[in-house]
Amino acid sequence: MMMTVVVCAYNEARCIQACLFSLLAQTRLPDEILVVNNASTDGTAELARAVPGVRVIDEPTRGLVIARETARRHARGEILAYLDADCRAPICWLERVERRFEAQPSCLAVTGPYRYYDWDRSGRALLRAYDIVVAVPTHLLVHRVLRLGAILYGGNFAVRGESLTSIGGFDRSIEFHGEDTNLGRRLTRIGRVALCLDCWLWTSARRYRALGKGRVFSLYVRNFLSEVLWHRPADVEHVDVRG
Repeated sequence: MMMTVVVCAYNEARCIQACLFSLLAQTRLPDEILVVNNASTDGTAELARAVPGVRVIDEPTRGLVIARETARRHARGEILAYLDADCRAPICWLERVERRFEAQPSCLAVTGPYRYYDWDRSGRALLRAYDIVVAVPTHLLVHRVLRLGAILYGGNFAVRGESLTSIGGFDRSIEFHGEDTNLGRRLTRIGRVALCLDCWLWTSARRYRALGKGRVFSLYVRNFLSEVLWHRPADVEHVDVRG
């Protein structure tokens, strides 16, 4: 299957090349690497274009979901794998994702958790416990039993392009919070989302450092419940933590 890896980036000059070079080091190389330069003003696009084999598309309208939808419309792959610009992929990440799709042909999307390369030990342990103790049983209940939605990690998921098309693509009315739950909820209506702990990515803990663990957890829980139950995010604004 042809796999397009997508990185949506707004002012990510500090992170973008580390992310892209991690993709070039995969045991299963991407068939296409697509960077959506989302109105950056810091040289993100130039740094991305300097990496061999990367295709950059400029999207002048700011917004994460807008950028993801732009990528969907330009991607050539059967599978679209999305990761954030502050992520770094372990060398077997894409191979593991592809293996999941091959083993489960009825699966529409695969998502996996994060591990943090710039956080203290207690923070890493806390989030690791969340992935196992909270995320997995919540996903089983909400997705497999109640069929209301899914746990979907917004910075680490892969989805069949035809499935995205069948649900009308990404919901561009969402600014930021709840966009991952929105996608998981709409995909649940037509098929299965697989939560795979082995398909993890390295990422930055900058949001937790900037806002604090309690505030970030509160944001995620509140918007997850609001999207699943009322089909809209609870928060319409977000804090930019790139600084």
